[in-house]
Amino acid sequence: MLLYADFVPEENTWAHIQAAQSVLQTFGLPFRYYVDNLRVFRFVQKRDSFWRTHHLGTDDVDPQWKQVLQEFKVKIIYALSPQAKGKVERPYRWLQDRIVRTCALEKLISMEDARAVLREEVHRYNYQQVHSTTGEVPAIRFANAKKAGNSLFRPFALPKPYKSAKDVFCLRTIRTVNGYRRISLDRHSIEVPKVDVREDVELRLLPDLAKNVLEVRIWFQGNLVHSVNLPLNEFRRYA
Repeated sequence: MLLYADFVPEENTWAHIQAAQSVLQTFGLPFRYYVDNLRVFRFVQKRDSFWRTHHLGTDDVDPQWKQVLQEFKVKIIYALSPQAKGKVERPYRWLQDRIVRTCALEKLISMEDARAVLREEVHRYNYQQVHSTTGEVPAIRFANAKKAGNSLFRPFALPKPYKSAKDVFCLRTIRTVNGYRRISLDRHSIEVPKVDVREDVELRLLPDLAKNVLEVRIWFQGNLVHSVNLPLNEFRRYA
C-alpha cells in the first residue's frame, strides 16, 4: 500500500519531515523506516583525499529527518542500491509512467493539476486495483493485517514531554543564552525569559511557506519557555 505520495517544488529535509508526519499520524508508528542514502536521511562521508581530511565519518552526525524518527524510537535501515528497494521502485515506475502520460495527453502543466492526477492514481492503486503479487487490493490487505494483529505499526503518541506535534516534526538547533538573556538566530536577536545566562536552549523551528513565517519554539530542560514568529524570507536555510 502507498502510504504517502505528493509533488513538492524541491526535495528537501522539511518536505520529508512533513511526509513522515503524515504517515505517522495517519497510520501509526512503524517498527522500521526503509530508505536510501539520500543526504536528507543519512550523513555519508566520502574518503579522505590529498586536498582534504575529514574529521567526521558516516553516521557521526544525525540529519534533521533522522532525529525526528529517532524521537519516536523508529528504527532506520538503509538500502545500498535501487535493486534493494524493489517494492518501492516498481510502483514508482508505474506511477511515473501513468502520470506523465496523463499530463501529456490532457496538456496539464501546473503542479496542482499534476497533483490531482497523482492522487487519483494513488487512490486507484490502494483501493481499486488488485495487486499482481498478493492478489488482493492493498487497502483491504493492510486493514486485515492490522485487524488480525499482523502489523508492526504502533498507535501514534507524542514522546514525553511534548504535547504538540510542532515540537517533534520540526527542524532543530542549539543556541547559548548570552549575558543579556538573548540568543541569536541568523542576525535575529530573540529574548529568552526564565533561562540563566550561558545555558544552552534547544530551538524547534517550523517553516510555514504559505504564511511566510518561521515559528521558533524554545525549549529548556524539558519545558517550552518561549515562542516567537519571524519572517521566513529572512532565513534562507529554512525557506
